[in-house]
Amino acid sequence: MSSIVAKLGAIAVAGALIATTAIPAYASLDAQAAPHPQAAVQSFAVDATVAITSSARDGYAVTMPRPVAPVAPASAPVKANRYTGVAPPTQGYSGTALIQYAAQFVGLVPYGSGNSPTTSFSCDGYTQYVFAGFGISLPRGADHQARLGVRVDKASAVAGDLVYWPGQHIGIYDGAGGMYNSPVWGRYVEHVSTLWGSPLFIRLQV
Repeated sequence: MSSIVAKLGAIAVAGALIATTAIPAYASLDAQAAPHPQAAVQSFAVDATVAITSSARDGYAVTMPRPVAPVAPASAPVKANRYTGVAPPTQGYSGTALIQYAAQFVGLVPYGSGNSPTTSFSCDGYTQYVFAGFGISLPRGADHQARLGVRVDKASAVAGDLVYWPGQHIGIYDGAGGMYNSPVWGRYVEHVSTLWGSPLFIRLQV
């Protein structure tokens, strides 16, 4: 019996020794397998000999467009100016006298951006020039010219009234359903016997 007790005691002592040596070993293995995270620190050095340069540009350059004078479309070349002079008005202003003067430019002065028979007539440049022959000053621009008069209905329109398409065109009424006007690129001042669309008739206060 005493020998059995002695053996058991020896086994207990050996187990205690194993436990006390094993625990630190396992703890050491866990510490190596799962270390505590630490903040990573990065550093870099700049070479003082490296120069900082701007990024390279390609070979393209932007050039702002220059204003250009109005030109005729390629499909409608400017007509040659045939004007060599016309007779100035010989009497005071009247619708008949205005029409007679306006008719002298037909087929001679081409359409353009001008307001002189020696160069070209836009629609408003033509009306401006013709009325100026009677001492009546009109501004450029069809809309500006129309604002100087009062609207009349077609039945009341007479020779010398303006025929006006708002924002588009202006001419001089002939008193018989047609007008004198400078129409479009590639054509001369002309007389037409009929009107298109729904123009307004404007009577200047002269």
